[in-house]
Amino acid sequence: MLKIISKNAKETGRIASILATEVKNLESKKSAVVIALKGNLGAGKTTFVQGFARALGIKENVLSPTFVLLKTYKIKNVRNLKHLTHIDCYRVDSPKELEHIGFSKMLKDGDAVVLIEWAEKVKNVLPKDTLWIRFNHGAKPSERVINV
Repeated sequence: MLKIISKNAKETGRIASILATEVKNLESKKSAVVIALKGNLGAGKTTFVQGFARALGIKENVLSPTFVLLKTYKIKNVRNLKHLTHIDCYRVDSPKELEHIGFSKMLKDGDAVVLIEWAEKVKNVLPKDTLWIRFNHGAKPSERVINV
């Protein structure tokens, strides 16, 4: 496990952009890259997604899709990725709720990266190769502890 201390939101975004660059450089794949984000409210999950999206060239304002469950963004100029899907499971009570949004089809899309906030609520339906990232509040108000 890799433990990273982020001193502020800007640094959390930079950490996310490093991971996004690694994902951009992956060879073609048969299924989506799935990144599961876990942590308390305000721990940095959405800030991480915003930094990740910026690194993929997404210019839209990325907000947590708590009430709509998911938002998909087109990725341009990245050879092996066509879209980023951001899912927020905060209001999800059961993994079965993801069926009506075509979740299993999303997982099979080799041109996609899927970032899931509150992923622990749906862990039973996530692929075995899902990358888990845990966010915790740090010692100082703006500090975050990120475990990959």
